[in-house]
Amino acid sequence: MLFAYASDGARLTQLMGDFDLAGAIWIDLYRPLERQIARVAELGVTIPSLAEMEEIEVSNRLYREAGADVMTVVLPGLSESRLPISDPVTFILTADRLITVRHHAPRPFETYPARADKVGPGCGSPVLVFLSLAEEITGRLADLLEGVGKALDGLSAQVIGAEKRATDAELQDSLTAIARETDLLGRIRVGLMTMERAISYFGTLQGMTQRKTEGRSLTPVIKGLMRDISALEVHADYLNNRLAMASDLTLGMVSLAQNATVKILSVVSALFLPPTLIASIYGMNFAQMPELLWGWGYAFSLVLMLAAALGTFLVFKRKRWL
Repeated sequence: MLFAYASDGARLTQLMGDFDLAGAIWIDLYRPLERQIARVAELGVTIPSLAEMEEIEVSNRLYREAGADVMTVVLPGLSESRLPISDPVTFILTADRLITVRHHAPRPFETYPARADKVGPGCGSPVLVFLSLAEEITGRLADLLEGVGKALDGLSAQVIGAEKRATDAELQDSLTAIARETDLLGRIRVGLMTMERAISYFGTLQGMTQRKTEGRSLTPVIKGLMRDISALEVHADYLNNRLAMASDLTLGMVSLAQNATVKILSVVSALFLPPTLIASIYGMNFAQMPELLWGWGYAFSLVLMLAAALGTFLVFKRKRWL
């Protein structure tokens, strides 16, 4: 799909119908078809393929080509089947427009057009659109981190709640939820890292050209974005430590539950050992056994076995093994 937007003062207006791409300030290619790629290529811009976008070398993700700055980041989003994934997104910044290429659906690309007048430095130029979109992406990553933190609070309350001990099923659900949040946090951290590299690269270019937009320097905006991303990376590290602690705690609770089960089985086995010993002795088939002809021998053996089991139970109780 191809989405195109023109600047309308402080807002972005989506171009509809049969429009000329030359009048667009932002062109968003989402899972583009060949004809859509060819249409954008007529503007003199080379659109990278998905395989090229997935290259991990810095030289393939941050470079300048034919007067356009190409920056590729990896962002969390939804696949075509609406499953959470992380895939590359490429920003192609030229003097006339910003072109984005993506093959999945990060949330900021859906929310930013309607919020262009409320986010970042505005949308009066391609550079400002890029910085505002970067701020929207950073805000989305911050929201995801906040969601991970809230999920961790719920997991901690479930595992170590004072009201009742968590059941085995709840502990299993907790481990599954921890794995899910850990996976999400990993994708957020990759997004923050690649965004930081892209903004740093962009800031270096701006410092070299001393470019100004609408009569003002972009340095404060770039520095503000870098500070926000750095703060979010610190928060992500904190949440990662909390996730590791929650995982260890849950596994510890699982071990305690297993130990309690094994302990009960061990105690029950120990309670039956003395009666089993007595029964084994009187079950021997020797010819000379004094108690063999006793009239009360059977009752005596039963009472002796019961007393042995009760005595063992009282010893365990006194030592607080039960």
